[in-house]
Amino acid sequence: MNSKDATLSEQLSKLGTEQRNPRTMGLDNLSTSDLVKTLHAENHLVAPAVDPTLEKVANLVDIVVDRMQKGGRLFYIGAGTSGRLGVLDASEIPPTFGVTPEMVQGLIAGGAVALVSSIEGAEDDGEQPRRDLEQRGLSSKDVVVGIAASGRTPYVIGGLEYARGVGCATAAIANVGGSALADHCDICLEAVTGAEPLTGSTRMKAGTAQKMLLNLISTAAMVRMGKVYENLMVDVKATNVKLRKRAIRIVEQATGSSSDKCESALIEVDWHAKTAIVMLLLNISKAEAEEKLHGAGGHIRRTL
Repeated sequence: MNSKDATLSEQLSKLGTEQRNPRTMGLDNLSTSDLVKTLHAENHLVAPAVDPTLEKVANLVDIVVDRMQKGGRLFYIGAGTSGRLGVLDASEIPPTFGVTPEMVQGLIAGGAVALVSSIEGAEDDGEQPRRDLEQRGLSSKDVVVGIAASGRTPYVIGGLEYARGVGCATAAIANVGGSALADHCDICLEAVTGAEPLTGSTRMKAGTAQKMLLNLISTAAMVRMGKVYENLMVDVKATNVKLRKRAIRIVEQATGSSSDKCESALIEVDWHAKTAIVMLLLNISKAEAEEKLHGAGGHIRRTL
């Protein structure tokens, strides 16, 4: 082992996510029932690890909303589990909030193949993220969020450095304190989840914390963008039978109107729940509802 590899090995061995967990040392000697309970007990430690990041999350959400209102986009970038979680969150935004797939995008080291297969060495390439982001037309209006449990993945650091050079707002999600990522972004969310129940398997507690943070960032941003009324998904895309039924329930819950009346209104507005709600609450035409919503930036509460 050369000196560079030895130094890296020493650095990795000191990461909190790489330590052995004293509470789970006997996993292989437990009954199935006790094994499951022991593994799940560690999950109860995840939410408290996210708590200290919430003010920074709120700051990041405000930045994301400001950039989106000016035509910017949100990019997640990561490798392995972290990259897959970013792609997952990005892919769920369009049907949930009725936005284009371009608004929130996920990039994973190794490309689409890495979503289902391990691409060895992809996370160590600090130059590839520049090419990946260039292909997406990254601009100074955008926000880039790097995700890495270890807080040191070269692919993520390379992406953040390129984004900063372009003039993007940048943030990172890590699961160790004092992460290297903190030196390469504007806001660093460090949810310190500690030793995994299975040593080094950051798909577990670290991944759960990352999923929580991604849900917070994207959901809160969409709420602030007017994609939610009360706690209802009023921009949901009703693209199948289940979602059309959901759209009817949403309009019912928002207006108190009958199911039949809500369905008729939705059919008239091509199943856009937000427009149907404004039509019914203000007793106005489709055209008037669309005009009022446009004038209020798409926010139902402002429209009312």
